[in-house]
Amino acid sequence: MADRRTYNVVILGVGFLFIFTAFTTCGNVEQTVVKSLKNSTFSGSGYHSLGIIYGVFSFSNLLAPTVVTVIGAKLTMFLSGLLYSGYIAVFIMPSTWSFYLTSVLIGVGAALLWTAQGSFLVENSEASTINRNTGMFWALLQCSMLFGNLYIYLDWNGKSEISESSRRNIFLFLLVASILGTLCFLVLRTSHHEEEMLSEEEGQSLLSTRTMYKNRANTALQDTKTEFQTILQLLKTKTIILLSPCMVYSGLELSFYSGVYGTCIGATAHFGEAAKGLIGISGIVVGIGEIVGGGLFGLLCKNSRFRRTSVVFLGMVVHFIASYLIFLNIPEDAPVVFESTTQKNPFLSPSASIALLCSFLLGLGDSCFNTQLYSILGYVYAEQSMPAFAIFKFIQSVSAAVAFFYSGYLLLTWQLLLLVLLGFIGTLCFFVVERMQDYSMVSQDY
Repeated sequence: MADRRTYNVVILGVGFLFIFTAFTTCGNVEQTVVKSLKNSTFSGSGYHSLGIIYGVFSFSNLLAPTVVTVIGAKLTMFLSGLLYSGYIAVFIMPSTWSFYLTSVLIGVGAALLWTAQGSFLVENSEASTINRNTGMFWALLQCSMLFGNLYIYLDWNGKSEISESSRRNIFLFLLVASILGTLCFLVLRTSHHEEEMLSEEEGQSLLSTRTMYKNRANTALQDTKTEFQTILQLLKTKTIILLSPCMVYSGLELSFYSGVYGTCIGATAHFGEAAKGLIGISGIVVGIGEIVGGGLFGLLCKNSRFRRTSVVFLGMVVHFIASYLIFLNIPEDAPVVFESTTQKNPFLSPSASIALLCSFLLGLGDSCFNTQLYSILGYVYAEQSMPAFAIFKFIQSVSAAVAFFYSGYLLLTWQLLLLVLLGFIGTLCFFVVERMQDYSMVSQDY
């Protein structure tokens, strides 16, 4: 039994590794690829596509648990993987209508995929193995930022323009990775919980298949209704209200490091023919920052001397340093320029080393905020963790969607200023919540 569960967790992680090697790489280079298209009939925007994905994802989370309950986690993940693969395939022969249609579909698929992943991981874990299994899964997932971006660097380094053949080869490679990840879900083994549920349903021989699925759907809808009511109640609590600015900031930062910053580097004329290859290296370095931060803060926070506020404060400082260096190093028209390269000059002569240092700091700071948001929500809402995390993902995704829509219109200076202001407010609010918990603990002692 233990071997089967470990096998399932590893295969689950490998499947997500392949799928998100495709998707995170695609998101990193998407706007750059769209700008390079020599197609008068294509009028799509990579920023708008990513905004649609995160917007649809945020609202689809409300119905995703019902679907997972009715058809099962494995089938849900397989179907979601097909939607991810369809989105990647659009870039091989792009058209505006299919580009935006698959953006909507992958938003739905993302909600289904992550809901099913959480359900499947819990089913294949016990209290004694949940931390180990979660660590294994996230370690494999974070590696997805490395391999696809390495391919981008090797293929684009030294190229000032992205040819049609280069684009097709890259997205064929990403499509194969996504399909391999999707196929991984087919070799997942049935968990003990699923076996018990299936045997129970098979034992009810008088029930037809249609009735069986109807009963599942009714139960799932009732559970969803109950959880939605809990979410509405939690939204009124002081803790969630105070943490909201921090959650919004995590969404804006997500959009910036995953889609905007790579585009800015690729559009910087001062980097010359190295610019496009630097997009790939930047994605890799962001991933390294995420991995280092996740591992480091996971170990530090086991020591009671290191508080959540210390990690969040570090994240704020790291992001402020990154924002200041980006402000000095990258032209302010980099996110909005419609030509292939920037027209304005930054304050400093652009340095690839500084640009990559900022990539690392963005990844490191993002891991600071995300790990501690999950930590404090899990601590405060130990008995209502699922609704609390759902609120976090909803606010984060809506914020990311809004950020992607304004990213194509706001100059880099204003985007960085907005990040700094929200980062400061979010950190202050996090400190207030942590102080509230300290007072609560003291009052309980007395």
